Formats: sequence, C-alpha cells, structure tokens
Amino acid sequence: MPELQRLRRDHAVALLAFERENRAYFAQTIPDRGDDYFTDFDARHSELLAEQDAGLHHLHLIVDAVGAVLGRVNLVGVEDGTAELGYRIAERAARQGLATSAVRQICVLAATEYGLTALRAKTTLDNAGSRAVLARTGFVPTGDEFTLGHRPGMAYVRDLTDVREAAARETAAP
Repeated sequence: MPELQRLRRDHAVALLAFERENRAYFAQTIPDRGDDYFTDFDARHSELLAEQDAGLHHLHLIVDAVGAVLGRVNLVGVEDGTAELGYRIAERAARQGLATSAVRQICVLAATEYGLTALRAKTTLDNAGSRAVLARTGFVPTGDEFTLGHRPGMAYVRDLTDVREAAARETAAP
C-alpha cells in the first residue's frame, strides 16, 4: 500500500528518478520544469528541505513498498494559516484514486499537524483529472481565473474547518 512520507534528504535519488521518468507525461498538463531543474536537482532538493525546516512548505512523497516514488503532494507558501496545494502522480499510478487519497490525507495533516485553516489550489481548465480530484476532496472554485503556459485555469480553495472538527471528534470518541 502506498504511503505518504514527508520529504527527506534520502528521498533525493528516488525523487529525481520519478521526475525524469514522468517529465514528458507531466508536460502534457503542466509547464515543464526545464532542464535546469534536473541539472541543479541536488541543490534544489537541499534548498527545499531548508525551506521546509523553516516552515515555509510541507513537502510529501507518495512512496510504494520498495521506495519508488509514485507521486508528490506539497503544501507551499505557508502563510497566515494557508498554503497552496500542488500534486503530481506518476503515469503508471494515474487514474487509480491515488491523487484523491493523498489529497484527503494532506488535508488532514494540514488541519491537524500543520495548523492550517485553508488550502488553495490551481489547475488548468483542460486538466479534467485534477479538477475532479479537487472537487472530490472538497475544493471549490473561487472564480479567480489565470493563465498557465498559455492555458486558461481556475483557482480553488478548501476550508479545513470540517477536517479539524472531524479529527477532534475522532480523538474525543471513547
């Protein structure tokens, strides 16, 4: 069963393999990271870990039983009780409910462990899979539109009050 793990230094090799293996697949729905991302991966990984340690981000991997990365689920730009959700799932693991499950898990972590009150997300209008994940996990469109790589998109928000209340009820239950 896949496991959500907080990003660590020892994830670097598996994470880089995941990004390389899925680069073309991801580029079909989101802008490519560019060659510099891969050339400077080690430095960028260290930078992200330092930013996570400083509380600016909460970065996670979805890892299978042998340590291969199946996806990423990140909360970035933590500020004033909110953060922006981002996620990507490997092509070989897509369309199996993994993104929905991971986003639900990250909503619980955001509300209970990280003290966040709301999450923001963005996706392009032509990314039906991502829009469906957001809808299934309680995100609602804000009405704010944007352009990402010349493609129209929509912003979403998820209030985490209900998640926090549900977690409190579970903790209080005998």
